[in-house]
Amino acid sequence: MVYGYARVSTKGQAKEGNSLEAQAAALKAAGAEKVYSDVMTGARADRPGLTALLSAIGSGDTLMVTKLDRIARSGQAGAALFEDLLSRGVAVHILNLGKMDDSPTGKLIRNVMLCFAEFERDLIAERTAEGKALARQKPGYREGRPKKYRPVQIAHAMALLDEGYSYRQVADMTGISVSTLVRARKVRHANLSGCV
Repeated sequence: MVYGYARVSTKGQAKEGNSLEAQAAALKAAGAEKVYSDVMTGARADRPGLTALLSAIGSGDTLMVTKLDRIARSGQAGAALFEDLLSRGVAVHILNLGKMDDSPTGKLIRNVMLCFAEFERDLIAERTAEGKALARQKPGYREGRPKKYRPVQIAHAMALLDEGYSYRQVADMTGISVSTLVRARKVRHANLSGCV
C-alpha cells in the first residue's frame, strides 16, 4: 500500500503548494491511497498523524511525502526515521527528490537534504528572535496578541457586572466572552488589592 504524509507547522500556514490540502492532492495524484497529516512543527517526533502512520505501515509498503522537510526538520531524527523505515522494508518516496534507498549515494543525498532542512529551521528561529528583539526596542511594544477590546469597553462590562448582571448576561449584552470578562475582573481585583 502507498501511504502519504502531509504536515504544516501552523493552521495559518497556507503558502502555495504547502497547505495540507495541496500536499494531500499532490500525494493522491502520485498514487497515495491513504494520507496522514499533522499540524505541528517537524522538529517534534511525537506527532499523532506520523505515529499512526508508522504503526500502520509495514514491509512492502511505500511512504510518500511531497518534500523531505514535511517529515523531518532535524537531521539526526530524520536519519533515524529513514533508517527505521528502510530496515523494515518500507520504500520511501520524496516527490521532489525521488525514491530514497539504502545505497551510499541515497544516504548521502538524504543526509545532506536533512541537514539543509534543519539549517532552514534554525534560520527561521534566528530571524524570529531577531524580529522580536527589534520590536521590543520600539516604544509601546506589547508582547502577544493585540487587545481585542478597548479599555472603555472593558470598563463598561465591569460596571454591568458591578450592577449585578451575570457574566452570561454581560457577555450577551457586550459581545465580550465570559472568559475575557473573568480575566478582566481578576486583573481589576488584583490591581485594587495592590493599591491598598
